[in-house]
Amino acid sequence: MKKRLSKSIKLRSFGRWILLGLLALILVVVSGCGQKASAPAAPTATKSQTVELKLAHFFPATHPAEKELIQPWAKAIETATEGRVKITSYPGNTLLQADAVYDGVVNGIADLGLSCFSYNRGTFPVLEAFELPGIKYANSKAASKVAWEGIKQLNPKEVQDTKLMMVFTTGPGDLYTKQPVRALQDLKGLEIRATGLSAKSLTALGATPVAMAQSEAYEALSKGVAKGNLGPIEVLQGWKQAEVTKYLTLSPFLYNNLFYITMNLNKWNSLDPKDQKAIEAVNQKFFEEVAMGLWDKQNESALKYAVNEKGMEVITLSQAEQDKWISLIKPIQDDFVAQMNQKGQKGQEILDKVKNLADQYNKEYK
Repeated sequence: MKKRLSKSIKLRSFGRWILLGLLALILVVVSGCGQKASAPAAPTATKSQTVELKLAHFFPATHPAEKELIQPWAKAIETATEGRVKITSYPGNTLLQADAVYDGVVNGIADLGLSCFSYNRGTFPVLEAFELPGIKYANSKAASKVAWEGIKQLNPKEVQDTKLMMVFTTGPGDLYTKQPVRALQDLKGLEIRATGLSAKSLTALGATPVAMAQSEAYEALSKGVAKGNLGPIEVLQGWKQAEVTKYLTLSPFLYNNLFYITMNLNKWNSLDPKDQKAIEAVNQKFFEEVAMGLWDKQNESALKYAVNEKGMEVITLSQAEQDKWISLIKPIQDDFVAQMNQKGQKGQEILDKVKNLADQYNKEYK
């Protein structure tokens, strides 16, 4: 009898332990579920994370492209994204050389880049339409608006491997030389720094183009490797080229240079859609308020500096002389149309679009 009673007590005790164990297990499960339900703390951690982006470009750290565009634009993006996107600029070729910027962005060496399409001649055939000689632009505002609106409408395949933030231009440029250029014969054999279609234009006029980035031009001019430069007036001050040239020949039908700010496509796609939207709003604001007129302001200041402080002589070509030059560069437009047609593009339509946009925005921003 005692043995059965003892055995019964042991069974009841064992049962209580099992029951207590089951209760403990239930509490753990319930507690775990409760923790999952209260997990909304995670978004705070995500919000505090910052996407760090590196931007490469070739302008000096003191240039208005860095001080008046890149730095305020980067700060505005950081503010608009509540600190989730932060851009660090690497000016003066410190991260990538000018002609390596676009590929560097495509390959992720830099997250963002600012450079010229003309530094990679042949890579952007459709975009050469915006730099064709013989198309006149009233100023950089008009030229920039033509390029950005035209690219949006044409949507060329050649820039689909990055996310364009904006494009903008120098507007019309001129010749800066160590010896006077008053007529076509003065250009014969003269070594002039130029890139892209500018080089083709100078060849048609009988000059000898010397290809190099703007950052290399000062040294080339000072050493006599180049006898002149074709570019916006701002280079006389911003790149100090009034120190190494003496004459300015006005030739606004020869030049327009197209810049871009673009972003690695994978990096762009990785951003939260709301941050993408915020960045695009900042892009539009800075294009309209800063980028599209950036060179106009610089050109005005540089012209005063070059003439008043450095004593440069300004040469204006006669109308008859201008007509000679324009007749020699007109075939470059025809070549563009033919090359586009060979690539399966509608060359004449592209050229007509650029000319029509130029007529429209020259009137608006004259």
